[in-house]
Amino acid sequence: MKKILELKNVSLTYQTATDEINAINGLSFDCLEGDFVSIIGPSGCGKTSILSMIAGLLEPSSGSIRIDGKEVTKTNSSLGYMLQKDHLFPWRTIEKNVYLPLEIKKINTKEKREYANYLLDKYGLKDFKKKYPEQLSGGMRQRVALIRTLVSNPKILLLDEPFSALDSQTRLSVNNDVYQIIKQEKKTTVLVTHDISEAISMSDIIIVLSDRPSKVKNIHKPNIEGDTPIHKRESKNFSKWFEILWRELNQ
Repeated sequence: MKKILELKNVSLTYQTATDEINAINGLSFDCLEGDFVSIIGPSGCGKTSILSMIAGLLEPSSGSIRIDGKEVTKTNSSLGYMLQKDHLFPWRTIEKNVYLPLEIKKINTKEKREYANYLLDKYGLKDFKKKYPEQLSGGMRQRVALIRTLVSNPKILLLDEPFSALDSQTRLSVNNDVYQIIKQEKKTTVLVTHDISEAISMSDIIIVLSDRPSKVKNIHKPNIEGDTPIHKRESKNFSKWFEILWRELNQ
């Protein structure tokens, strides 16, 4: 498989009013095309900062980040970024919310809008296009947010704890929905999460970070049996992997 994302010896240092903070130190890992990668680590270790650097929103203090062999930039159209909250505009219909990236990137063509509607139809939102966000459940809103992220056909999806605002039952269901959409659309994905079970059930690869200044502590390939995150949670190996990762995070 082709290497699509490469972080090499990436460090991040930033200034506060009173001090210099070394947040990330010598971080290196790769993603192959089609990988679903989760990043877990202690609270405050810089997981979101890593996504921000991949997206070109933060510049590393040293090291390099490359997509398809090219250094990342702020205007990189190869990326789609899904945040903790869905950030759907309440005054826009679902359809118009999904069109928003096309408008921002000035690619709001008939062909692109047709693709947006194709995605809405394909993933169960055909009857909700003219509805407003407040008329949808939390799980459906997250599905809309993912489709909005996919509509510009990015090579890599960056997911920053996108399920954290959902209750536990809805979260499991949305894990399944999002996982199946990503796999069907064959997108390379980097997920930041604090939920070990989520990482195990959704990922091909799990990157465990150390405490700050964070670096890669370990990289795992759980290879859990099952077609969906819910099925994977039922695997006999699931609890073993949970214990391995829990111990690493707490050492």
